[in-house]
Amino acid sequence: MNAWAAATLVLLAVPAPACLWVAARGGAVHRLVGASLLSSVTGAVFLLLPQAYDRSSYQDLALVLGVLAPAGTLVFTRFVSGRHHETHGSATET
Repeated sequence: MNAWAAATLVLLAVPAPACLWVAARGGAVHRLVGASLLSSVTGAVFLLLPQAYDRSSYQDLALVLGVLAPAGTLVFTRFVSGRHHETHGSATET
């Protein structure tokens, strides 16, 4: 095991369970913070694993996660908020 793999194990052992615990408990804001932080930790893990195994093609997973994680946070916020948003200027209004 090299230092990159050890760093990956540390990230999976300490902050990942803490993020999962925060995402599973508490109010909507705390769950949002836990989910966002978990996506950051997962991105860091996906950046460390290619270094540990000397496979640069695996870094594509980290790039895709970096692009999709903020969109996932926005979707989570939209559906968990529980509010219905009115659309203004629609063609069906009288």
